[in-house]
Amino acid sequence: MRLGFEEALDRAEQLVASAEQRVVLGICGSPGAGKTVLAERIVAGLNERRPGVAAHVPMDGFHLADSTLDRLGRRDRKGAPDTFDGWGYAALIERLGEHGQDPVYAPNFDRTLEEPIAGSIEVPPAARIVVSEGNYLLLPDHPWSRARAAFTEVWFCVLPEQLRLRRLVARHVQFGRDQLDAEDWATRVDGPNADLIERLRDRADLEVSTAEVHRPTPVDAVGGLGRV
Repeated sequence: MRLGFEEALDRAEQLVASAEQRVVLGICGSPGAGKTVLAERIVAGLNERRPGVAAHVPMDGFHLADSTLDRLGRRDRKGAPDTFDGWGYAALIERLGEHGQDPVYAPNFDRTLEEPIAGSIEVPPAARIVVSEGNYLLLPDHPWSRARAAFTEVWFCVLPEQLRLRRLVARHVQFGRDQLDAEDWATRVDGPNADLIERLRDRADLEVSTAEVHRPTPVDAVGGLGRV
């Protein structure tokens, strides 16, 4: 089943209404597929309908620090599954589903610094749904399978491939890479990750089209892959 944004927002609201416990909603997809913007818009839409009901906790906060990636020899492929603290992420998703009486603090990722920032997101006890997006929510092996089991549902973002690449390259340029480096990273590093993620889409509960869900980005003004 594939939904548009408004249908997806209605479904998220229905999940909250029908659940006795806190809903933990996962949004998965390839790099540049629109996961973060979809998560942000779902959370904003739910909070417009019922203030304080939704919170957003991205998986990106579980990137390993660059110093750790340097020590492990993995910095040149930052974004691959083994460049995240997957066990920490799985433990957080499980904890969020318990819905206790105390706030839960989660890390975020600063794209300017390209580093995770610990304890920078607060999920208050009043939040009835937490939306978390990331690349590897559908991987079948540990520790990602633990996170998958703790989600109420996981949705998969669907975007035409050439548009996904354009947006991905534009994002890399926006955060400091030059055009050629952005294109190289999008294909050499992000490409294999995207292939892996795409093969797992049938493990999702449903698909959401993200072609119309994006931040305004001058993708058409970007050269190379940006013109595709």
